[in-house]
Amino acid sequence: MLRGMERTPHPTEPVPLNVAARCLRVPARWLRDEVEAGRLPALIAGSAVLVHVPTVAALLVERAKGGSGEGGDA
Repeated sequence: MLRGMERTPHPTEPVPLNVAARCLRVPARWLRDEVEAGRLPALIAGSAVLVHVPTVAALLVERAKGGSGEGGDA
């Protein structure tokens, strides 16, 4: 592995919020706010927040298309 290169998380593994934010190219604070508001799913255990990047990416794409992106029936 090249120096400075991080292991890319397997797509089926939840990753820490800051890693997910980098993968999604969004600010970590915004992603945390969306999770805390219940608009995006995450696994929360104490102070650890884990996000499944493919799921959140799909929800953000749906939201950008004009859907709610919140999992409700449309």
